[in-house]
Amino acid sequence: MLVEFDSDQRLWGKTVRELLSRDCSPGWIRDVVDRGADPATLWGTFVDQGWTELIDPADAVELAIALEALGAATDPTPFLATTTQFAPLAGELRTAGAAGAAAYEGVHAHLDDDGWLLSGTCRMVLDGSRADQVAVVTAAGVFVIPADEVITTAVPTFDPLLHVADLTFPVVRVLDSCRNPSVDVKQARATALMGLSITMVGACQRILDLALDHVRNRQQFGVAIGTFQAVKHKAADMHVAIERARALAYYSALTIATNGADMTLAASMAKASAGECQSLVFRNGYQLFGAMGYTWENDLQFALKRAKAGELMLGGTDEHRAIITEEYRAAQL
Repeated sequence: MLVEFDSDQRLWGKTVRELLSRDCSPGWIRDVVDRGADPATLWGTFVDQGWTELIDPADAVELAIALEALGAATDPTPFLATTTQFAPLAGELRTAGAAGAAAYEGVHAHLDDDGWLLSGTCRMVLDGSRADQVAVVTAAGVFVIPADEVITTAVPTFDPLLHVADLTFPVVRVLDSCRNPSVDVKQARATALMGLSITMVGACQRILDLALDHVRNRQQFGVAIGTFQAVKHKAADMHVAIERARALAYYSALTIATNGADMTLAASMAKASAGECQSLVFRNGYQLFGAMGYTWENDLQFALKRAKAGELMLGGTDEHRAIITEEYRAAQL
């Protein structure tokens, strides 16, 4: 059982953080939002460094280490959607280095004499508007098709660095060679939930780090506000929530890496805990910054929005609590 990272994993985490501090700094993120800097360069770096090949289930913990750092940095690339949502579904049908998205529901497959026909609409697809390929989950299996065969409608989001879209399939004809009938959708969905959970943890850690720096330096009545008991309590609550969510997210990654029997339960536990975490951290982080936390000029906004967006994708806290209850009751019978 994973208790702590080994030396290779610690080195990997350090390597990821160093690259992001250089190529994905807060100043550059501000350039992406305010001045339209292109994230394609950073995506190319990830591809060249081989980060996008962390798609084997055995590498789930290493992938989680990278995703936590990317969540803290508010990564503007399609890395999350490609590695945790698209790749586990696409398998050998994916194109190396291509950005991908996943359509989990709303699409139906029909077989006729000329092949498969896909029809329907999948809403709120992460990175659906800039993917090269789309993995489509249907009752007949998973189909991997070029993104230009789908009608894409971008959906405005409160996170200016996220790309979300509705994907409409106007009766798309697909060859059987584009179908992956044996994909483990259960494991793929667990990977997607784990990816969102650890990304939210990274964003929450960024919020706490910014808040702690602020309360150490903000003076009131001649002393730092971080010395006030009420401020200490809020910071401590944030830390505890983050550590709990982090532990469950990495446990989820471990169950994926070992194909554990409790994979589905662990993934829902991680997502529910991350959702509870972001709710508390979001609220306390804003309060500790006071009115400054509501300004566009404050970089706190990017981490807050990334954490909140994660709660809204692939089921919220209440939905995953219900799944946990069902899994637990089934185990007792």
